Amino acid sequence: MWRAIPTAVFAALALMNAAVAQDWPTRPVTMVVPYAAGGPIDTIGRIMAARLSEVLGQQVIVENLAGAGGMTGANRVAKARPDGYTVLLASSSVLAENQSLYKKPLYNAATDFAPVSLIADSARILITRKNFPANTLAEFIAYAKAHQATMQYASAGAGSGLHICAVLLNMAMGTNITHVPYRGSAPAMQDLIAGRIDFMCDQISTAFPQIKAGAVKAIATLGQARVAVLADLATAQEQGLADLDCNSWSSLVFPAGTPAAVVRRLAEATSEALNSQVVRERFESVGVTVVAPERRSPDYLAKYIPSEIARWAIPIKASGVSVE
Repeated sequence: MWRAIPTAVFAALALMNAAVAQDWPTRPVTMVVPYAAGGPIDTIGRIMAARLSEVLGQQVIVENLAGAGGMTGANRVAKARPDGYTVLLASSSVLAENQSLYKKPLYNAATDFAPVSLIADSARILITRKNFPANTLAEFIAYAKAHQATMQYASAGAGSGLHICAVLLNMAMGTNITHVPYRGSAPAMQDLIAGRIDFMCDQISTAFPQIKAGAVKAIATLGQARVAVLADLATAQEQGLADLDCNSWSSLVFPAGTPAAVVRRLAEATSEALNSQVVRERFESVGVTVVAPERRSPDYLAKYIPSEIARWAIPIKASGVSVE
């Protein structure tokens, strides 16, 4: 008899979870993008939101909430009601890099969220103003060492992934170039195009259209492999900076405590969206790679986040850079 009670309870909970998953969502879902509109994460978010709206049968609404290197928007989700109607589109900087960069992070990335699914890997790329007097990484490094006192680089804000990547580039080159933070990558790009800033380490998704248009100059990709849309452009590792790896990733997470059935339902919907030819082609067109099916589960992401926190902690702490 006593053994039958827990079994009955578990069975009832399983039925309740199944019912929750079957009913969810019954109204629009808000996808918080913790950066300004027009940036690389926003681009991924809007592609995903459009397809998820079709798969789920309810509108997925993008809400941009920038600030504190993405922590403002992420913290809003961490503190949201865990009912499945507020989800975070999180970059690697939000869930991994910020945990070591900030002295007092606004949340614990490993415990304050319910992981849903890894979505995509994305390269970062070193781009300069179009009239910058260098065409290769070797020429860029030589110029930077000679003119570092007067050069400036842009980022999407202090603590953003673009900032951290540029810090690592500075370390690898042995230079100390002035950082100019912006409220998002879009305004930073505008000043780079206008020639008011020398360079930035942008996401390929937002940099590629400007490279293609000739508005900025591409010097090197900053990950371990070349990207399909710029297959002729060598990586920084191929051009001599052997240890530089600034690849980023994006994922979906709910607030901790969100029903497991809802988490699984969104993970399934996300995988279905990523299998869509339209989504894959749109991602590929901006240099973003859809992750393999075996990397899309909640369990995979739950293990991946802590491992990425540990990986990024090493170069960030070595750089000595920290943000209040």
